[in-house]
Amino acid sequence: MEKKIGEILIQRGLTISTAESCTGGLLSSKLTDVSGSSNYIRLNVVTYANEAKHKILGVTLETLEKHGAVSEECALEMAQGLYKLTNSDICVSTTGIAGPTGGSVEKPVGLMYSAIYTPQKHQIYKILLSPNIDRIKMKEKFTQTVLNNIYSFLAFV
Repeated sequence: MEKKIGEILIQRGLTISTAESCTGGLLSSKLTDVSGSSNYIRLNVVTYANEAKHKILGVTLETLEKHGAVSEECALEMAQGLYKLTNSDICVSTTGIAGPTGGSVEKPVGLMYSAIYTPQKHQIYKILLSPNIDRIKMKEKFTQTVLNNIYSFLAFV
């Protein structure tokens, strides 16, 4: 999927950047596995801690306190902040709970929000996987889902 994404980005002359939390750089790794990806990737960051989300990406403290890091609001603010930082054509964020510990009834292990932001439009995705998947597989499934979402999003940009 990452190769197809790269081909579309090159064909359209678009750039992409990522801000990851729960995927821990795996999305960035997948995108940069493609030869020539330096032609369209501007910046990829892992902002795991709330402090990093706030200081680097500009996620408001109000959002973090009111909605938490694992929320639609945080995912969108991460992507918007990444856009301000990079001016990339497409900015993608991930934030969630990969487990096996953590989570709650409201926000269980296996919950991830991802946002894809462009100045023209944005999309927020909620992904809920089984909490019984081990952490490594959870991150891989989160990442593959986000890659699929990027590909679908590009079909309409």
